[in-house]
Amino acid sequence: MVIDVDVLQVASFAVIVLVAVAWYLSYSAARLDRLHAKVEGAMSALDAQLVRRAEATLELANAGVLDPASALLLAGAATESIERTTEHPLAEDLLDGQHFGGREDVESDLTAALVATLTEDVVSGLRGRHDALVDDSLGRIAASGTRVRMARRFHNDAVREVRRVRRKAVVRTFRLAGHAALPDRVQFDDEVPAPLTR
Repeated sequence: MVIDVDVLQVASFAVIVLVAVAWYLSYSAARLDRLHAKVEGAMSALDAQLVRRAEATLELANAGVLDPASALLLAGAATESIERTTEHPLAEDLLDGQHFGGREDVESDLTAALVATLTEDVVSGLRGRHDALVDDSLGRIAASGTRVRMARRFHNDAVREVRRVRRKAVVRTFRLAGHAALPDRVQFDDEVPAPLTR
């Protein structure tokens, strides 16, 4: 029995398979790149919200309306938060390799200082002053605190998606992630003081 094989058909089929595989790998690499960019964008958004929270806290601490110990505690925690920045190991590309740089403890300390100093009595006393600067600072602390919480969740969701895609066999086999660092989730206490949410 003789099997007739058309060389042209086999070659055409091989080319179609190779083109399909190349397209799939290219699509997967582009998708992974977009996911990494999403993580970097979420990190930048989180960083911006943390800076806003720290600036509003520092403004309240310097307003002269809190007792000296509370003002000093808030000012110290806010200043430390502002001084810590997100690290960019690769200076030529500010998005490549961006990570939180161990800021978790600093941001948790600022949250703890806000919760400890902005108690129900203190907040009601500050609001009773009818001082526009103080009311604005309290509002900005509450709003930025809520946005920090949301930005951290968005970032962690993006990190979870990147990690899920990078676990795929095709991504690991063909090294589609290149030299991109595996992003980490960001965990810190981001509680908004309860009296500010009312």
